[in-house]
Amino acid sequence: MITLCSLVFLLAYTALATDWIDYPTNGFATMTHYTLPEDFVAACGCTPDSTHYPTAAMSQMAYGSSTAYGPSCGRCFNLTLLNTFTSDPPFYPQVKNSVIIKVTDLCPLGGNGWCSATANKPNAGGAYLNFDLAWPSSSIPSDFFPSNITLYGYTDFGVWNVSYESVNCLQDWEGGQASDALGSAADIGSVCCPANPTPFGNETCPSYSDANGIPPDTTNTGAELALSIPCSYLFMTCVLAGSLLSWIL
Repeated sequence: MITLCSLVFLLAYTALATDWIDYPTNGFATMTHYTLPEDFVAACGCTPDSTHYPTAAMSQMAYGSSTAYGPSCGRCFNLTLLNTFTSDPPFYPQVKNSVIIKVTDLCPLGGNGWCSATANKPNAGGAYLNFDLAWPSSSIPSDFFPSNITLYGYTDFGVWNVSYESVNCLQDWEGGQASDALGSAADIGSVCCPANPTPFGNETCPSYSDANGIPPDTTNTGAELALSIPCSYLFMTCVLAGSLLSWIL
């Protein structure tokens, strides 16, 4: 029975871990927008001055954390508007506006929202990645999102399909040459906001998922996670698994 329980825990832990999204450096995503106050220190702990330039939150399972900074913190992407998703019919702008953003925040997983995708389930737009643009912003034109109010009767479509491309923060992001906009905010504890992560991620910010530990304790393993699960739950899991195995055999 001990061996069977260990197998159950291993399978459960593996299933949880594989929900985190290892996304390609370039591809397609959905994009929403949210209000981020200027000089606000968001989940990545990036400097307050980072908000003076284009930033965005990334959907939780791609961001790589459920509670604090993740391995996607600090990465920069060129986002290009393709077409609207929720409008009927879809709106295809004649000019496809682009913006280069730095990931400074987490867009939480929840229900069937736009940031709800896991490695095994896309969001409602069929995308595994969502960028939640901090907008309005003094660094982004007020007419960044095109519209056709005559046809649709409104100007804010809410959700867009976009293409994304990983870029070099120092060379391409508007705040890349502003030292005050780079790195982590001072005197707020355990934070991590790399100035210029590589397109393939970074080693500065490991994944702080529930499975891998919560800052500042980053040493937890899957085995330690299993021990934190209530004993009654573990017991019932083993009993049910044992009964199922006996029935099958």
